[in-house]
Amino acid sequence: MTMDSTEKLNTAIAMVEEARGVPLSASCVVHRGEMLEILNHARDYLPVDFITAEGILEDRDQIIEEGRNSAEAMIATAREDVARMIEQTSIVQAARDEAQRILDDARSVAAEERAEVETYIDGRLATLEVILNKTLDAVARGRERLEGADDKDVLSQLNSER
Repeated sequence: MTMDSTEKLNTAIAMVEEARGVPLSASCVVHRGEMLEILNHARDYLPVDFITAEGILEDRDQIIEEGRNSAEAMIATAREDVARMIEQTSIVQAARDEAQRILDDARSVAAEERAEVETYIDGRLATLEVILNKTLDAVARGRERLEGADDKDVLSQLNSER
């Protein structure tokens, strides 16, 4: 089983921690051959681990940069969308205002024309009323003459015409 440098160093630390201590001293007894073999393997793996770690760091930096670029592009797109929405909103509002103005103008013109038509119709009806009243008066006078006339009156009227 292969172990990387971190695992080898952890093994060396565990060996020192578990090693038999020298009485009345902070020293311990470890097997020199085993310890050297572990430390040599750790040293061999360190360059590989460092290269791997550098690659990971480079990948991380590249991923962060790609994320940053992507976020900036999203922000720019969002700003454009907001600007377009605002523009559309103001265009829609302007269209609504213009439509309301046109409707108000049309209603005003319709009200004026209605008043003119009603005035015209009222004048025509008044004229008709006068004509009809004169006609009724003429009819009433004619009927009165017919009712009050007797034969003499008819004859006297005939004689007066001659």
